[in-house]
Parts: sequence; C-alpha cells; structure tokens
Amino acid sequence: MNSPSTAQPGFLHWSGRWCARHAWRIVALWVLLLVGLGVANQQWGGTFADSFSLPGTRTQTGADLLKAHTSGAGGTAAPIVITTDRGAVTAHRAAIGSAVDNLARLPEVVSVADPLATPGAVSADGATAQLTVRFSGNPAAFDPSYLAEVDTAVQPLRADGVTVEYGAPLGQLATPKSADRVSEAIGLAVAVLVLLIGFGSVAATGLPLLTAVIGLAVSLAGLGLLAGHFDFAQAAPTLAAMMGLGVGIDYALFLATRYRALLHAGTEPAEAVGRTVATSGRAVLVAGATVAMALGGLCVSGVGFIGALGVAAGIGVLVAAAASVTLTPALLGLLGRRIDRFHVRTPVAEPTGASDVWHRWALRVSRRPWLFLVSGLLLLGVLSLPVASMHLGHVDAGAQPTSRTDRRAYDLITEGFGPGANGPITVVTQLDSRQVADGTERQALADSLQKALAAVPGVASVTPPAASPDHVLLITTVTPATGPQDRASADLIHTLEDDTVPRALAGTGATGYLTGTTAATQTFTDTLTAKLPLIIGVVVAAAFLLLLAVFRSPLVALKAAVLNLFSIAAAYGVVVAVFQWGWGSSLFGVTEKVPVESYVPMMMFAIVFGLSMDYEVFLLSRIRETWLHRRDNHLAVATGLAATARVISCAALIMTSVFLAFLLSTNVAVKMLALGLGVSVVIDATVVRLLLVPSSMYLFGRANWWLPGWLDRLLPHFDPEGPGAAPAGLPEPDLAPTGGGHR
Repeated sequence: MNSPSTAQPGFLHWSGRWCARHAWRIVALWVLLLVGLGVANQQWGGTFADSFSLPGTRTQTGADLLKAHTSGAGGTAAPIVITTDRGAVTAHRAAIGSAVDNLARLPEVVSVADPLATPGAVSADGATAQLTVRFSGNPAAFDPSYLAEVDTAVQPLRADGVTVEYGAPLGQLATPKSADRVSEAIGLAVAVLVLLIGFGSVAATGLPLLTAVIGLAVSLAGLGLLAGHFDFAQAAPTLAAMMGLGVGIDYALFLATRYRALLHAGTEPAEAVGRTVATSGRAVLVAGATVAMALGGLCVSGVGFIGALGVAAGIGVLVAAAASVTLTPALLGLLGRRIDRFHVRTPVAEPTGASDVWHRWALRVSRRPWLFLVSGLLLLGVLSLPVASMHLGHVDAGAQPTSRTDRRAYDLITEGFGPGANGPITVVTQLDSRQVADGTERQALADSLQKALAAVPGVASVTPPAASPDHVLLITTVTPATGPQDRASADLIHTLEDDTVPRALAGTGATGYLTGTTAATQTFTDTLTAKLPLIIGVVVAAAFLLLLAVFRSPLVALKAAVLNLFSIAAAYGVVVAVFQWGWGSSLFGVTEKVPVESYVPMMMFAIVFGLSMDYEVFLLSRIRETWLHRRDNHLAVATGLAATARVISCAALIMTSVFLAFLLSTNVAVKMLALGLGVSVVIDATVVRLLLVPSSMYLFGRANWWLPGWLDRLLPHFDPEGPGAAPAGLPEPDLAPTGGGHR
C-alpha cells in the first residue's frame, strides 16, 4: 500500500478535479447527450416485443417447414374471438365474410382463416368462433395505431351485434401503458425521504436524484434507439429503468457522502472532488463493472432474448456509473462548500466512535457468532423451501386482468373450446419420398399417427393429419385437456416429443416436429432451465476471481459467493410462494396462480448476484482497510460494519423502494422481478450483512486474510479504494463511506 502522503494523484483524481473546475462544460455535455438521444429516439427508435424464437431447435425446424411448404402458414398467428349472446355465430355469416375480407387487406396480414370454413373453429354450442390471423411479424411489436385499423376491419361484426376480442399477441397492442413513470416517481419520493432523514442535507439529497434521473433518461433514450435495430423484450425498458434509477442514486450518494466527509475535514472543494473520485469513484467503477459482468453472463445462455435483457439492464447500470464519475463531480464542484447550507436536521457523517448503535451491534454479534450465524442460515433456509416446487413456464393472457381484451379472448376460448384450446400444439411430420408419392401409404401413416396421439392421456382432441399442398408434410393439431400454464401441459409436450411421435413414426422414414406458440415457449423454458447452471457457474466464478483479486483472500471471496447464493435462493422462494402458490398475489394484480416466468430466475440471479457483490465490495473494503492498519480481525469487522451501516441501510431502502414500486407494472414478469429483487435487497442488507457476514468473519478470525504466497504472486494487485487506505484529510481510521456500489 502506498502511504497517503507519497501516493501520486492518478487519472481518476485528475478527472474528478477537472470536472469540478469545468463543471458547466460537463453539465452542458450531458444535456446535449440527453437532448440528442431523445430526438434520435423519437425519429428512429424502435418498439419492444417478446420473441421466443430459438434457431436450431426442433420447434423452429417445424415452423420453418410449415412456412416453406404451406402458403399463409408463416409469420405469427393471433386469434380474433367472436361471440354472440343470442343464437349462433353462423347467423352472422355476411358480417363474418366482410370482416375476413377487410382483415386480409390490412398491411402485415399474411392470411385470415374464415371460421365458417375451418374445421373446429366454431364452438360446439355455436356461440363462439375464432378467426385465426397470421401476421408477417409479431403484432405485439406493431405501432399501437395499427389496432385502429383492425377495429375498422371488424366493424361489420360489431355493427351486427357480435362481440369481438383480440387474443394474444395482437391483443397486447391494447395493453394499458405501463406505470413505469409512476413507479419511478415513487422510488424518487422514497429516496428523498430516506436521504433527508438519513443525512439531513437538502443539496446532498437532490444531487444523487438529479444525477440518477439524467442518467436514466439518457439510458432509456439510447435503449429505444437500439430497439430500432435489435430485438428487445417488452420488459427491457422497465428493467433498464429499475437498474439505472436504483444504482444511479446509490452511486451518486456514495460520492456525495465521501465528498462531504473530506470537505468537513478542511479539504479545498476541487481537491475534495478529486479525492472523492479517486476513492469512491474508483469503487463505483468496480461496482458498475461487477454488475455489468454479472449481466453479461446472461449472454452465455446463447439465447438472444435473454442476452438482450442483460444488455438493456447493463446499459442502465453503465450509464449510471458514467454519470456518477463525471456529472456528480461537476455538480459537487458547482455546490462547493454550500452542499450543507440548507438542511432539515444537522448534517451527519459516518460514525467513528465505539458507542454507535451499529458498533454495539457488531460487538453483540461477536459475543455469540454461532447463534447469529445459525439463526441467519435457518431464516434463509425457511424462505428457500418453496424453491423445491418451482415450476417454470410462460405467463400468458390468462393471468391478466379481465379489463384487457386478450384476457377476455382467453376466457371466451376456454368457455367455448376448453382450456387447452388456448395452447394448441401443431405436429408437423416430414414424409419420405415413398409417402410423398404414394397417397395410400401417406393416409395409412396419417391414421396411425392420429390414433397414437389421441391415445395419450391429457389430449382433449386431435385433428386428422392433413397433407400440405405439395404432399411433403402431414399437419395435425393436438389440443391439450389443460391450459398452457398448467404443469400437465408441459408434461404432455415432453411426452409427445420424446415418446409418442418418435414411436409412432419409427421405421416409417418420416420425422415429426412439435411447433406452435405453446411448443415454442416450452422449448424456450427447457433451454433456459438447461442453461441456468452454466450461467450460475460463470457468474459465480467471475465474481470469486474479482473478489479474490481485490481482497487477497480465498476465504472471503468464497464466503461472499456462498452467502449470495443463499440470499438468491431465499428470494426465489418468496417469488414461488407469492405467484406460483398464490400467497397474496391478488395484492399485486395477479388473479390466479401462475408459473414462474422462465427467464425470471436467470435474470434475478444475474442482477442479485451483481448487486450483492457491490454490497460485498463496499463492506469488505472498510473491514480490510482497518485490518491493514491494525491487524485486528475483531476490530476490523466491528469498525467496518459500523462505518458502512448508515449508507448501506439508506441505499438499501432506496433500492428496495425503487424495485417494489415496479409492482405497479402491467407485466407479470416485471412484477416477479420487482418483488424478487426487492426481497433480495432486504435480505442482503439485513440477514447477510448484519448477521452472516460479521458472524462468519468473527468465527474465521485471522484465517479471513490468509493467502498462499504463490497465489499472491499470480493475482493482479488491485485496490478498490485507490492509492492509500486513508486519504489525507480524513480521520484515522477513516469511516466515511467509500462507495463500493449499491444494492
């Protein structure tokens, strides 16, 4: 370690001081960036829609065969459901014909199936029918104004007294605008209260909020611009907002708090900003890189949908970090010594005395470390129990409120055709040359296949396999007896794909594929389930190596990784209990039990692990700082916990409020992420940081800091706090926050 007096100012020190002395240039640069990206997004920005395509899978192969050999079978299908209260829909033949013709003329429409000429498209009681419309792309990604054209096309039906509802994904265009702005406002309001109560200074409260809001606006505008060229899921902007707002406030808070500590110690403002960026700014960059690394691990899945979500969240984090180390220093330079001029209470710094409540708590844990360690592990174990019954799947329109047209269409299909009609499975059989040429052999195979499919438990009906126009394919539709969200439907797909279809076609030379929306989403779920262990392994290994290099301790790095896995499992358990078991889900606007959205566990893991590592960097850097000065493990743990408790608690409250505010979203997957992330922050800031970390470090004693000589020589030397553990101008030991991250 370099001594504070001899350490030469580095690039971060210089850049922070430069930003403070040229503040208006930096502010103008960020304003220009915001305006420029905003205008570009309005002009060339794209839209967001879910796409579960998986090139190279058997499901995609089946879809490609349909598109190649069947006219009008490409693109994305969506049902338009019609029903009448009196009589049968056949009484409205003229209106149905007009609507079919009008829909066929719309842009983006590939084909429209007339329900009166399509077997099985009219319910048994004749009161309900489905018009299957195929679009050239995913209609959920179309401009919302497109729905007005559809409304005009089906007007003859409504004029004839027929009720018309749009099934997913077309009905998603009518989805009410998400309450993201309300959620962001709630998060900001809570942040104001927490910062005012926790630190007292009005200016020090407003500065992190202003930095976070500007960074958030820039990241969302940039993401919208990227959406014009790349596919991003519907949840992408919400996820970017959750991450960008939460970490943006926290990162700027850590910088502002360190600046105030230096300023109170008598340092000149511009120099204080330089030292702040050299210390807390360095830790912010480590924190941002840690979260980005965890999110980048999602690309290992090889699934574009997941990788794009990771990129969206990573953009929010990286822009927040960039704003924190450039815009925040500029604003600090403008405020100078006036940062504490306006206050609602006496501005406070981090505690330095042994009488502080958090220091006393650390000492209490030290007296009974086994008790606190076992208690914390038992609590996390209980919360993790529901994970054993986790069922991954796709949350469809059946979980939406009845005020939405796609939910009403879902219910009409269930009532008229059975729950499985909302998730039909298409079986595509590619014939060999003999069956293509010989109609008799082809029909025999069709009869045999239909019989085999109909005999499978859980199948409600099977349509007779029909040949494609060129006789290359046999196409049949299997309707499950259960809805697409039920575990039984997933089991049925596996049975058909792994057993029934291969056995029915064995020795015939034909090959069968399951395709359609239901089969595709199940393939997507299976792919993510198989990839999750790989993601966990990559992220945990990378985090372990990062902590090992930073803190020079295999035990500390391993403990951090293991404890984070416990907290993630507990957050998973809460999500399963609420949404899958239905324990209080109605409070969040979800009216029925639903599976856990297939990509939620993977996203939660990457985000939570990254945020938890930020906690670890921030807390352990304080503990290690005292250890390097005093070589007393007991004192180091107590001092580090006391020094960081206030800023970690405030940051955790802010992050939790930001995440939980997104429970107002209309997207059920976003609700799951919001609850899971909010719970994980609470668990991480309380059970892990206040119980498990101090108790385990007390028990390990000096072994916390053991490092073999050969490993020390191999590892790069990297200090998260920059040159000198106690920057000049701060008391010894320095307990002012140094900002490792956020939650």
